[in-house]
Amino acid sequence: MSGHSKWANIKHKKGKMDAVRGKITTKISREITVAVRMGGSDPAGNMRLKLALQKARENNIPKENIQRAIQKGSGTLEGSNYEEIKYEGYGPGGVAIMVEAMTDNRNRTAADIRHLFSKYGGNLGESGCVGWMFKQKGIFVIEQGGIEEEELMLLALDAGAEDFEAAEDQFEITTDPADFEKVLEVLDSNNIKTAVARITMIPETTASLAGDESVKMVKLLDALEDHDDIQEVYTNFDVPFEDEED
Repeated sequence: MSGHSKWANIKHKKGKMDAVRGKITTKISREITVAVRMGGSDPAGNMRLKLALQKARENNIPKENIQRAIQKGSGTLEGSNYEEIKYEGYGPGGVAIMVEAMTDNRNRTAADIRHLFSKYGGNLGESGCVGWMFKQKGIFVIEQGGIEEEELMLLALDAGAEDFEAAEDQFEITTDPADFEKVLEVLDSNNIKTAVARITMIPETTASLAGDESVKMVKLLDALEDHDDIQEVYTNFDVPFEDEED
């Protein structure tokens, strides 16, 4: 069950994370606040909060930032009232892009995102225009070296995982969202540390670009991910290795 890394295609520039540490802290803190506001401060009964806290751990967010975000969500600290909005559109060459945003100013965010799409040769579309190209899946990334491939594969599949892949120096486990928590519990109970554990959107098929279109697409993805209001960016663009390293 080995093959192309799904996670590498979802996060086209993982190495960029450290360079924008402040932005990442802000975005994850906002995610925690909204999760608490919607489902309470106990992660045992709030899967969304559990996932946000997992993301905070993956990115080494300081405990004091996490606590402040929880307090804002529960109302013990004052904070902005964010709403969630999804945008869909096309990048250069018709590549599909989905954007998840949290904003306290819907008009500002919509104008900014429309401008970025236009600036880099894309266009913002109607709701649903590309959503059908993606499926919601749970994904786990585990660094190789701590457990044997066959042992991990059997644990994952017995817990309900849909797929298991050995990709580069990592193992990747894919699940239906309904089975995500069960697989997570099995990994935790076997002391298997995850580098990534989250529910995300995976494209059904990927699209390649070349030359100027490929460069513009990478710049568009970077600009969207850099925007303060944007939490996640999903695309079916298969980033060429040489562009990924630029």
